[in-house]
Amino acid sequence: MSQLRTRFAPSPTGYLHIGGLRTALYSYLYAKKNNGKFILRIEDTDRGRYVEGAVEVIYKTLHETGLNYDEGPDVGGDYGPYIQSERANEYMKYALQLVESGDAYYCFCDEERLASLPAVNGARRYDKHCLSLSAEEVKQRLARGDKFVIRQNMPTEGSTTYHDAVYGDITVENSELEDQILIKSDGMPTYNFANVIDDHLMGINCVMRGTEYLSSTPKYNLLYDAFGWERPMYIHMPPIMKDAQHKLSKRNGDASYEDLIAKGFLKDAIINYIALLGWSPKDDSEKMSFDELIEKFDVSGINKSPSIFDPLKLAWLNSLYIKEMTPEAFAEYASKWIDKCYLKNFDKALVCKLIQGRIETFAEIEDKLRFLVQFDDFDVALYDNQKQKTNADTAREVLPAVRDKFEKLTEWNNASLYAALLELVGELGVKNGKVLWPARIALTGLAATPGGASEIAELLGREETLRRLDKSICNLQ
Repeated sequence: MSQLRTRFAPSPTGYLHIGGLRTALYSYLYAKKNNGKFILRIEDTDRGRYVEGAVEVIYKTLHETGLNYDEGPDVGGDYGPYIQSERANEYMKYALQLVESGDAYYCFCDEERLASLPAVNGARRYDKHCLSLSAEEVKQRLARGDKFVIRQNMPTEGSTTYHDAVYGDITVENSELEDQILIKSDGMPTYNFANVIDDHLMGINCVMRGTEYLSSTPKYNLLYDAFGWERPMYIHMPPIMKDAQHKLSKRNGDASYEDLIAKGFLKDAIINYIALLGWSPKDDSEKMSFDELIEKFDVSGINKSPSIFDPLKLAWLNSLYIKEMTPEAFAEYASKWIDKCYLKNFDKALVCKLIQGRIETFAEIEDKLRFLVQFDDFDVALYDNQKQKTNADTAREVLPAVRDKFEKLTEWNNASLYAALLELVGELGVKNGKVLWPARIALTGLAATPGGASEIAELLGREETLRRLDKSICNLQ
């Protein structure tokens, strides 16, 4: 094989969904692992589904995720055009070549006749009616301006076999192949025809796509054979499932890349996780950098079975990336979420230090930090903790002493606050939790918080900490 050339060929019908991004990722990784080229082609001939601005979203997403294509509409290359509609006049030429060789034919059947065909297993199959038209009749009907499509002339006997790098040899009986439409009545090509022409003209010799195309590939191969072109290598990928029964689907409103970014996931974590949806490295690594993905990617690691998109695993992986961020990078990225919390009176560096190791997604920040600006009455049952052996009575005994310790501090920072709490633990002769648990509840009114009592007190500051302790003590009377 000459230099490997893979492609990603999305339709501009909305945001780039997870399945599409995985196809792009695998195509990119396989090309780069083998010193090949990764090409972007926009397949926009279905104008009915075209969404304004979707092409720009594709460009932005691929560049943002590091899937920088070697050739494409906005970067150029020697195998253009890279937008399908700009090759519109080419397809008819190739279709007529197939008509001339007998591998395709004109079909003039109207909707009424097509609707009258018998259904087999719920689907109507074309019966080759127009294949028997004489050359003279075809000529007359074309001259008259009759509406037509061009259909592929499928063999009716024998079988077609091809090799897939994941699923092995695939054989389909030719009798199961319908005479698919190549050129529609508006003169535009169908996807099934255009992608073969495009792939050949663009030198694509490795096609990576979903398993839904496994049964269609014999049709494509018959086209390659009819033209005398070399077939590409095929790598079909298992579907990504929402659950055991339902595929993850853009049409069903399932997550796109931009949705996940908006929900507070980092692009590196998203790419890392998507790589694992249908593939695993030989060493079973889970957290991998982009360079490691390129190094470890191998077709032999692609699974045959469907994979299920697990938001919890993505969140766990995302938390690992968050923990690795420098404090400066975290603060910069977290800013737009922190700014929603109206924390103007708080030290941003301390806020970030408090939450960086305690969130899985950035979207959690607003919820995690709400207690800093919102402190309402709470149920004293929150002091009950069987493990720490605390309750409201414990809090009544401990909290005045905590307040006294805090009020006497000359330095207000986490170290001195924590030392004061431990000093009280020693004086009372109790375990740490008997002091730390009620102190944290008293300062937040919450069972779960992103930090302990001393960290929260440092952030709240002396005045607000003492005010909250006073209020909590009062509520226990």
